[in-house]
Amino acid sequence: MSQKARILLVEDDHNLSAVLQDYLELLDYEITLATDGEKGLENFKTGEFDLCILDVMLPRKDGFTLASEIRAINQFSPIIFLTALNQSENRINGFKAGCDDYMTKPFSSEELALRIEAILKRCLNQNMRPRTDTFELGSTRFDPANMVLVNGEKEQKLTPKENALLKLLCQHKNNLLPRDTALSAIWGSTDYFYGRSMDVFITRLRKYLKHEPGVNIQNVHGTGFKLEVK
Repeated sequence: MSQKARILLVEDDHNLSAVLQDYLELLDYEITLATDGEKGLENFKTGEFDLCILDVMLPRKDGFTLASEIRAINQFSPIIFLTALNQSENRINGFKAGCDDYMTKPFSSEELALRIEAILKRCLNQNMRPRTDTFELGSTRFDPANMVLVNGEKEQKLTPKENALLKLLCQHKNNLLPRDTALSAIWGSTDYFYGRSMDVFITRLRKYLKHEPGVNIQNVHGTGFKLEVK
């Protein structure tokens, strides 16, 4: 990279945060460290970051709340959660809060580095992607290059994952989009928890298109999804 990627690390375990900061700086990332949720939010508001790494159990403001507030400021900032909690409900809550990845402590610093690299590469590719054709969904126009749904004067901005998922559905219009195909293309894994996260995004897309009577995202049980456009 010609410019160091900037990472906001919010972690209250001083030993872990020191180790992670040193390790990631050795990998040529620029790290801003905060040790509680309030300070993390303050840093995010005053700085510019390519990625956020958030502990879930933080003093003054937990990681899920912090992620939601970061999303309210910038819905496109990638987020990785770090947590000692391994229950599936907490992982699902993490994805609902808008995270791009989720790592359970203890974890390998090398694995974290690989996940950071993969997320940053995806974001870079998305930003450099050339303009593509738009798709007509009833009276709604989907513009994937600008990540927006347009209906008359109304616009609905999409997150990168919403955008990528809807684009895949449009490319398979009136045909089956297998779950594993979508998971591999967008999340890079067919893991169960990524599947639950994808279900959340499908629900959001249905909500955005609910005003279109001729458009339906059908669940094909145990197989995938089908975007039906009459």
